Amino acid sequence: MTTLAGIIDDFAFLDEWEDRYRYVIELGKTLPDLPEDQRTAQNKVQGCASQVWLVSHIGSGADPELTFEGDSDAHIVRGLVAIVLAIYSGKRASEISRLDAIDTFNEIGLVEHLSSQRANGLRSMVRRIREEAGRYVPA
Repeated sequence: MTTLAGIIDDFAFLDEWEDRYRYVIELGKTLPDLPEDQRTAQNKVQGCASQVWLVSHIGSGADPELTFEGDSDAHIVRGLVAIVLAIYSGKRASEISRLDAIDTFNEIGLVEHLSSQRANGLRSMVRRIREEAGRYVPA
């Protein structure tokens, strides 16, 4: 999986929106396919125009590490899923609950180029991950 730092660095070199768009699609191609048995209604993200599935894996302890798998039936959205996973996967619940991936998408200049439907879908993915992490944050 591509690291968030690598993604941010790569975006810094891409001046044209079309190049960034192609890069997002390429990121989506690096995402492992989600097994068919994980493409369930429970794992489906509500609020996305495309079909998006997210699977959470919760570590142990009071502030567990969370890892995520995800997939989409749309190429560009699959790339957005890859970026969201690079931002959140492998972090502790308390860190995820404080981290808003939309800030990163703004930093790399991606949100402004997304359609309103895709931007809403992105926010739905982020909200779902942060809510999931919030259940495991120590009181």
